[in-house]
Amino acid sequence: MNDDLGLFNDPDERPRGRAGAARRGRRKRTVLWVVVALVLGIGGVGAYYGYRTLSGIGSWDDYAGTGETDVVIEVKDGDPVGTIATTLKEQDVVASARAFTEAGKDDARVTAIQPGFYLMKTKMSGEAAVARMVDPKTKVVPLEVRGGNILHDITAPDGKVTPGVLAKLSEASCVELDGAKKCVTPQELRDAAENADPAALGVPDWALADFTKAPKENRLEGLIVPGLYHLKPGANAAELLKSVVTTSVTRLQGYGIPANTRNTGYRPYEVLTIASLIEKEGLAKDFGKISRVIQSRLAIGQILQLDSTVNYKLERPIITTSDEDRGRSGPYNTYQVTGLPPTPIGSPSREAVEAAINPEPGPWLYFVKCQKDGTTCFTETFDEHKQVAAKAQREGVF
Repeated sequence: MNDDLGLFNDPDERPRGRAGAARRGRRKRTVLWVVVALVLGIGGVGAYYGYRTLSGIGSWDDYAGTGETDVVIEVKDGDPVGTIATTLKEQDVVASARAFTEAGKDDARVTAIQPGFYLMKTKMSGEAAVARMVDPKTKVVPLEVRGGNILHDITAPDGKVTPGVLAKLSEASCVELDGAKKCVTPQELRDAAENADPAALGVPDWALADFTKAPKENRLEGLIVPGLYHLKPGANAAELLKSVVTTSVTRLQGYGIPANTRNTGYRPYEVLTIASLIEKEGLAKDFGKISRVIQSRLAIGQILQLDSTVNYKLERPIITTSDEDRGRSGPYNTYQVTGLPPTPIGSPSREAVEAAINPEPGPWLYFVKCQKDGTTCFTETFDEHKQVAAKAQREGVF
């Protein structure tokens, strides 16, 4: 039916001629003005409520008290206050996002909330939620990995034990929820690291072939680089390892692995291994030259003869090795085996990775720590090397 804005009148009853046309025109304009008025009215109401929201006019839902049951909240990198407030509302920490933003609008600490996991409670007032979020004790302490850290504990000659990455991860996983303390044990982490499917651990494709061939107890070595890792409380061993490895792989991408390894002559995993050797063998200021020595030796088929690889398998933190140590057989003994060890020997830093990708140009084939602060001296010939090493021994460097 074509009413032609005639308000459903029978077309046969409409006035004809000029008078009818004029009347129909007036009807059209009347309906159009009604429509315009409705649009403006609805828009005005929407604008008013939008203004109320932005200007703080009106009320909002809010719980009373300090909360009921424990709940874990994640703040992601870059989350603004509004997103944090929405997350709290979605997890029923606060009754409304507005309850949190209004309670914290005059507290500068709210805008400085850092990424990570926070132990909150359900059904908190906005004021209580703000107070808890800005309390440093609320944030779950992250795992910290440092350059050169290895998966397993190492024992010094005096018997002092330095926790490895897995032990640190176990400690960082501990959290108390509703009065019950829960931790993932080091043994659970070792079992997952050695036996879980590579995909379940977040192993990248560029490391998969070497990871599969590596000794099981060492196959995750080097894939967890230095930095802070935020751990989700309550996650199991495989989930914790995957979250850490996935974050680490993202960092490695930023360091140039695998993208910048194409012209090095080495696979990405081999570059990672070289970086771990560099990390163990000297100070950051010497990384470029150490990288050159390692890669020059590899290029001519000369054995690396690195004490760090021998001590890695012995899980010792000392610098030198004995004749007995160097006489032990095994794939990590670079005094006996040509080429690289089967895995990295620790966590390489960005600086070590960059040195592995871009070694400093030079003719050196030997290096030795020659100063007590750890500075390394580099030489071209073995005779020069022996002279520098003897001097360093006389001066008590090692």
